[in-house]
Amino acid sequence: MSQSATPPQQPQPQPEAQAQAQPQPVDGNPYAQQPGAVPPSPAPSAPYAPPTPPKNNIALGLVTAVVAALVAAGIYGVVIGTTKHEIGWAAVGVGFVIGLAAGKLGGRNPVLPVVSAVLALGAVYLGQLVGEAMIGADELGVNFSKVFFDHFDVVQDAWKADADPLTFIFFAIAAFAAFSGAKKAAL
Repeated sequence: MSQSATPPQQPQPQPEAQAQAQPQPVDGNPYAQQPGAVPPSPAPSAPYAPPTPPKNNIALGLVTAVVAALVAAGIYGVVIGTTKHEIGWAAVGVGFVIGLAAGKLGGRNPVLPVVSAVLALGAVYLGQLVGEAMIGADELGVNFSKVFFDHFDVVQDAWKADADPLTFIFFAIAAFAAFSGAKKAAL
C-alpha cells in the first residue's frame, strides 16, 4: 500500500509573536515607528500670535461705560454708606472700571476717554449721594429708597454740607483714572 506522505506543515506564527518581533520604540509609543505615519507639523516660527486690535464700536463702548458707571456708583455708594467715609481708592476704582469698559469694547475712538471721564464724575457724585442717603436712612431708621427718592433735595443739601476739598480731589482722581483707563484699554 502506498501511502502518500503529506509534507510537514510549518507552524503559523501567532499574532503575539508578530507583535514581539517588531521593534518597539524607546519612548513607549507603539505608533511612533509604523510605516506611513505622518510626522508632526513643525512649530510655528513666531512664539505667539499678535493680539487682535480692538474694534472701533463707539456705541458699544458708550453703552458699556454707562452701565459700568451705574454699577460702580452703586458699589461706591454702598462702600461710603457702610463705612461712613469717602475712600479715595474706591473713587479711583470707579473711574478705572468705567474707562476700562469703554476702551475694551469701544476701541480707540478719541471720544471714549473724554466721555469716560465725564461719566466717572457723575458716577462718583451719584455714589456719594447714595452714601449720604444710606447714612441718613440709618440715622433716621427709615428705608433708603424713601430717603433717596422722596427727599433727594435733603440728600443733596447734606452732600453740599459734607463736601470738602478732598471730595473734589476724588472727583479729579476718578476722572483721570477713567481717561487713562480708556486710553490704555484701547491699545
